Formats: sequence, C-alpha cells, structure tokens
Amino acid sequence: MRKDIIACNHVSKVFHTARGEVHVIDDLSLTVEENELLVLFGPGQCGKSTLINCMSGLETVSDGEITVDGKKVEKPGPDRGVVYQRTALFPWLTVMGNVEYGPKVRGMNKKKRRELAEYYIRLVGLEGFENSYPNQLSGGMQQRVGIARAYCNEPAVLFMDEPFGHLDAQTRYLMQEDLIRIWEKEKRTVVFVTNNIEEAIYLADRIVVLSNCPTTIKKEYQISLPRPRDYVDPEFLKLREEISAVVDKTL
Repeated sequence: MRKDIIACNHVSKVFHTARGEVHVIDDLSLTVEENELLVLFGPGQCGKSTLINCMSGLETVSDGEITVDGKKVEKPGPDRGVVYQRTALFPWLTVMGNVEYGPKVRGMNKKKRRELAEYYIRLVGLEGFENSYPNQLSGGMQQRVGIARAYCNEPAVLFMDEPFGHLDAQTRYLMQEDLIRIWEKEKRTVVFVTNNIEEAIYLADRIVVLSNCPTTIKKEYQISLPRPRDYVDPEFLKLREEISAVVDKTL
C-alpha cells in the first residue's frame, strides 16, 4: 500500500485586499499518495491554483496545516517542483541551461548535472535542441523544457498548474500522452490542475472535484480505466457525464 506523501489538514486561505477579506479555500482536508497522479478539477477561479501554491509553499495558509512527507510546508523547497501554464523559462539560457539551472544553483558539479539534464532532455523528446533558446521553440516544446527542468531538480512532488491550457488541441493531446509516458517511467507524485474534464479523466489516478470559491472538496473519483485511455470509450464518456453533473458552474 502506498503511503500518503501530502496531507492538507483543515486548510483555509484568506486574502486581505483593499475591498476586504477574500475567502479562497474553506476548511479543506486532502491526502495525496506517493507516486499518485492526482487531478484537482473545478471551475475557473475556484481556488485550484491557490491550493497548489499553498502545497508548494509559495503561499502560506491562513488556517490549518499542510505537510509533505511529514514535514510542515512553510516555504518553497527542492522537494517540490512547479510547472505553470506559462513556462517562465529564462530567455537568455539555452534548453540545456534552463534544464540544469536548478542543480547548478544547488551546487551540483558540472559533470553530474549535465548528465542529469541530458537524461531529462531525452526523456521529454528534445534531444538535438540542447543549444536552442526558448524563442526558437514552439509552445509545446517550451512546455517540455519546463517539465524537464522541474524533473531535473528531482522533486518528490511535482505540481502542474494547467500546464497545457494555452496549447492548441492537437499539441495538448500529445503533451498529455507525453506526461503519462514520463510519469509511468519516473513514478513521481504529480498534482495536476485543470478545468478541462477530458484532460482530467485522461490523466488521473484520482480526480478531486472542487467547488466554487471559497473552494472545498465536492467529490472524489478513483479512475480505474486502463491506460492508454480512449476519449470515446463508453466508460470514459460515462465518467465525463457523471463528473460534469456535480461540477459547479462558473458564476
């Protein structure tokens, strides 16, 4: 049995603004198992990104506690990687420079970090582009660099905040396939945020459906469909209909 690596215990988040308090997360409790691919699914602006920012340490919780591998999350750490919708690659660095940046900052020797970066560049299918700059790459290729960069830090947990949201449909499907291939090979814990129901079902071991803001958990679905999954499989379509029925509509 897999152990729980992330635990959110009665987590709430309130932002204090000029217009007053904005309650984004409301008394949310959640665990994520080691090596699980968990999808947080819900309507736009419901608090999904805030939740993973709290898990990754980029935001502090207002109430409750989050632990990763038993340690309280109070700030970002190398055990947690984040991939965003916009990759935020360093434009002045090559693919190799971007991917090996984390290990370099941590003081890993050049030979070891280069070997590690080369491995992840191959894994995401960018071999031959090591010396290219971000502006020379397509959107999908840039996102692959972002994924390789995150994996190269060797985090225990990888958070992905709608990483394929700005890609065209065909590229998005290809990236979903690539993500599953990489995840099955590397077996890291992945928490993936999306508001696309087909993407959620295609990727997830488990889907956590979140409510409108202030967000809390509405329902969870364990997805047992075999991989690779088929978007037009009757069981896939049945799940899509069932999950759609419980999702809050965006106000």
